Amino acid sequence: MRVAEYVRHDAVGLAELMATGQVTPAEVEAAARAAAQAVEPRLNAIVETWPAEDEPEPGGAPLAGVPFLLKDIGVTMAGKRMELGSRLAAGNVAGADSALMRRFRRAGLVTFGRTATPEMAYSNTTEPVLHGATRNPWDPGRSAGGSSGGAGAAVAAGVVPIAHATDAAGSIRIPAAHCGLFGLKPTRGRVSLGPDFDELFNGLVVHGSVSRTVRDSAVLLDLIRGPEPGDPYFAEEPSRPYAEEVTRHPGPLRIGVLAEAWGGNRTTAPVADALSRVVRLLDSLGHRVVEAEAGLGVDWEEFVLASARQWTANLTASIDELAAAFGRPIDSSTLEPPVLASYRYGQRVSGAEFVTALAIRNRIARSLARWFDEYDVLLTPTMPDLPVPLGTHAEDVTALDGLGWLRRLFDLAPFTAAFNVAGTPAMSVPLTADAGTGLPIGMQFAAGYGREDLLFRLAGQLELASPWSGRTPAVWAGNEPDRREPRGAR
Repeated sequence: MRVAEYVRHDAVGLAELMATGQVTPAEVEAAARAAAQAVEPRLNAIVETWPAEDEPEPGGAPLAGVPFLLKDIGVTMAGKRMELGSRLAAGNVAGADSALMRRFRRAGLVTFGRTATPEMAYSNTTEPVLHGATRNPWDPGRSAGGSSGGAGAAVAAGVVPIAHATDAAGSIRIPAAHCGLFGLKPTRGRVSLGPDFDELFNGLVVHGSVSRTVRDSAVLLDLIRGPEPGDPYFAEEPSRPYAEEVTRHPGPLRIGVLAEAWGGNRTTAPVADALSRVVRLLDSLGHRVVEAEAGLGVDWEEFVLASARQWTANLTASIDELAAAFGRPIDSSTLEPPVLASYRYGQRVSGAEFVTALAIRNRIARSLARWFDEYDVLLTPTMPDLPVPLGTHAEDVTALDGLGWLRRLFDLAPFTAAFNVAGTPAMSVPLTADAGTGLPIGMQFAAGYGREDLLFRLAGQLELASPWSGRTPAVWAGNEPDRREPRGAR
């Protein structure tokens, strides 16, 4: 299988080709590795590759033989490194598979590497000191987003059709928007974080994926959803597989539109224009679309302060544990300035302040839940601006404390974090592009708790009405010379 043919298929399509004997898993894997070799020097999206450990399960794993990449945080694969994008955790090798990794294996995925993440996944751009900046395939001078930026760049460039991603404040949706991909953040409790964690960052973190087609994300979520023994809570199982929802008509929906973000953060002209085009598309599909006011239930600055306290307290505990495990100091030799500043901020968060932050989380969740009693879906831009140039996040960063760093992240991505706080599903859909630059613009759709089914129905409808699969970035494996590894290399 040539790379130019490989990149034309999504994960489901590749699995069908292998299941019917039209191509072998070895040929598909070789094409994926060749695609990685072709684009990686220009993107820096993959921090390590390794030989596939197991052949796909014969005759039946739904995604048997499909090449796959793990994000360098949140999921452990026995005997493989997971370094969290940080010098503090450099060389860390997992002793066992996490529950999610076992599910990836049962799905038949061929996991052959890990993708870049910012240090501790604590940024919405992927520019860690440990591995260097990940570049956007649409414009290598711009950010691929974060914290799943390596996954976003690799999928957008055609290395793999789908890749693992995590999301604590937009880390699936931001790279999806920047890289022209589909990315759905599941409901809190939909995918287990076990066995090492019951929840991460007090329920903010969820596992998911970024993909080039809606059906790929739906199929993979079907394969990884559901609780593990000992989970403290879980989302109710859907009435039918999400893969079936993609082809079901959503019916006329009540869609509220929030054009300007909470806190007064302004949406730029290219994004506002794209939003207007999407509203017209939704109108043409029979949906009732109206301007909405979706209150957070708290003042924006109160939200930012509470988030900073919650985030940094969790981060501080994680850093202390890593430093003790590896016998390394907690200073500028192991941590980047914003993470170190956030660590020091977290050390000063009192127990009472932390409990108050959790109470504010509850107020936000209740406020947004009431909004979904009136509307089926909330539409916002995923990001208020086009992908920013690399280095934007680092401007004067040494002058910021932990609160200042989080405020910068939220100012740059003001639409996404609230849905992590509320625990509700939200997706970024690559419906439009900027006419001037050709850069993709993602639109975020959020629904009530447990309503991924509704989002997948809407996403399937939008994918048919405004297809994006024909748009490819400047750095695209299908356009690159096909340089294969030596015969037999794994």
